[in-house]
Amino acid sequence: MREPAASVTPAPSQAVPDEPAYGWVVAWACFVALAVIFGVAYSFAAFFDAFTAEFRARRADVSLVFGLSGLIYFVLGAVGGMLADRFGPRVVCTAGMLCIAGGLLGCSFAPSMGAVYAAYGVGIGIGIALVYTPSIACVQPWFTRRRGLAAGLASAGIGAGTVVVPLLASGLIAASSWRGALQGLALGALLLGGGATLLLKRAPAATAQGARGVVPGLTLRQALASREFRWLYLSVLLAGPVMFIPFAHVSVSARDIGIDEARAVGLVGLIGIGSLSGRFAIGALADRIGRTLTLALAQASLGLSYLLWGAADGYVAMLVFALWLGLSYGGMVALMPALCMDLFGARAVSSILGTLYSGAAFGNLAGPVLAGWVFDRSGGYGPVIWVCLALSALGTAATLQLLKRRRQQPAAPAAQGGAR
Repeated sequence: MREPAASVTPAPSQAVPDEPAYGWVVAWACFVALAVIFGVAYSFAAFFDAFTAEFRARRADVSLVFGLSGLIYFVLGAVGGMLADRFGPRVVCTAGMLCIAGGLLGCSFAPSMGAVYAAYGVGIGIGIALVYTPSIACVQPWFTRRRGLAAGLASAGIGAGTVVVPLLASGLIAASSWRGALQGLALGALLLGGGATLLLKRAPAATAQGARGVVPGLTLRQALASREFRWLYLSVLLAGPVMFIPFAHVSVSARDIGIDEARAVGLVGLIGIGSLSGRFAIGALADRIGRTLTLALAQASLGLSYLLWGAADGYVAMLVFALWLGLSYGGMVALMPALCMDLFGARAVSSILGTLYSGAAFGNLAGPVLAGWVFDRSGGYGPVIWVCLALSALGTAATLQLLKRRRQQPAAPAAQGGAR
């Protein structure tokens, strides 16, 4: 099969176009939008005990809220990408932010776990699907020379939101109630998130037509037919449970070994701090050794961090685990959009990225729920940790296959930062 990157990246002899200043406005707007939506998603840890006590639910039942939300936003991410390719990111992302605010508000009046599933799980899941892929994919076409830096900056919003919003939610719960906290988050999503999405704008490169009257790059169908996409998709599929189980369970796991409520919830924020570091540090490493190899190293690191979780017997070990996992996870998330742009071009980057993210849907749903099921029956997370180590090893192998395939093909001009 023809090397995809050869059809979508400029030859070294070609002049690199100037990057419009508004691209940085878009990158910062994406930062804020992602901080809001994933801050809301990961603040679930702060509401875990409240939902358990209010509705007398088991851990597996409460974990399903987080899993359902993730399933929806990863599965529907491709739909969000297609809508953004057609109508533009501003309209689609603003609609998504309205869904998130509505889901939070609806959940604050929930009389049962079923209502929580519908409002928090479904409502917020749909909202994130309409914001995540369109906003992050919107950034890449604005940049050529500094695409890696812009991708790291925009995706750092996920880490920033993970640090701030769960702690904010925990404080609001302590000051009022879990219902009042949800209403406060709804107002914040509407004002801050909605303001950010109104600044999103499609890049000229995403609409400029080539010699044949089309935007350069592969269509979604062409990308799906490539072996590069298949290996990348398998890698994301295997990494899903490893990435998302801690967001639902690290806080309750910490409380199980005697860590107090504030520091236990704060571990989710520490994952976010590690994630912020990973998006820039790993992005810089990728500029030196290539995005594909860096992705494989980050996946291996993600799995190895679970060894520390398994051995943790106090707060310090859990703190290091959260930072280590966040560093690895953040680097992986930051690399994906830029790698998709490198491989497949701007023509259908939102649709391609959304389809790729659907691979994480099963892990986001099944991972936390099955981890809760295992704990409810065994009283510990030991089996979960060993399964995640195995999944991480397989995901790393899948990414290395992608790297091996690219090296076996004839040399092609590489994009800035290298997709090798």
